[in-house]
Order: sequence, then C-alpha cells, then structure tokens
Amino acid sequence: MRFILAGLVAIFLVAATPSVVLAGVEARIDISSQTMKVYVNGVARHSWRISSGRGRYRTPTGSWRPTFLSRHHRSRRYNNAPMPFSVFFYRGYAIHGTDQVSRLGRPASHGCVRLHPRNASVFFRLVKRFGRRNTRIVIRH
Repeated sequence: MRFILAGLVAIFLVAATPSVVLAGVEARIDISSQTMKVYVNGVARHSWRISSGRGRYRTPTGSWRPTFLSRHHRSRRYNNAPMPFSVFFYRGYAIHGTDQVSRLGRPASHGCVRLHPRNASVFFRLVKRFGRRNTRIVIRH
C-alpha cells in the first residue's frame, strides 16, 4: 500500500511540475562571443560563429519570435546586398547568410546577425519546420 501511495505522489509531482523543455527552436545569440547556439526541443544542436552589428550599427538585444522568412532576400537599404535565408525578427533586423564569411567571429554588419550561408540555410529550414510561433530568438551581450 505504501508503494502505491508513493507512486501516486511521484506521478502527481511530475504532472504538477511545469516543463522546462519547450518544443521548438531557440537561437541564443551572444554578441560578446560572436556565437549563435541553436537548441531544438531543448537540446543543443548547433554552435556557429556570427557577425553582429559594428560601430554605431548595434544589433538589438532582447527576445523575439520571427516575423517573416525570405529565402532570397535583398537589402533595400544597403545596395541590394544579398541576404539569403533571412529570418526577420525585429523591424528590419534578421538572421541571414553572408558572402563575407571571412568576417564571421567579429562585428561586421549593419545590425543583422550574419551566418555562413550553410548555417543560415539550416536555421531557416528549422524555423520553417517548427514554425515562427515555436521559434524564439534571444540576443544578449
């Protein structure tokens, strides 16, 4: 009888404890280390070098859900620059691929988060698969 009661208490405690593992995708961007870690269903899957904003072009910090995706985007503001696999998250800011891969690992952008095109493609596909509602982008210093 004691074992049954202990088992029921254990089941109740597990059911009453809020889950800390969220289903979906989370991109954790660390501006100070110029890295982006991607978690899928709470499990670390990728760690990539990035380029964030340089000088007066700061990358915003905070937490967002993507607003829209654009596979072949070009910047209207910066000379039609290619922004492949863009995942926009705040105003005109996006996580996207770059052809300036030699600059990854240090600030180099006008505020967006740049990735190697292969990594941008992986992230873009994850966001499409899990959906914007199930994706979180967190940027910290």
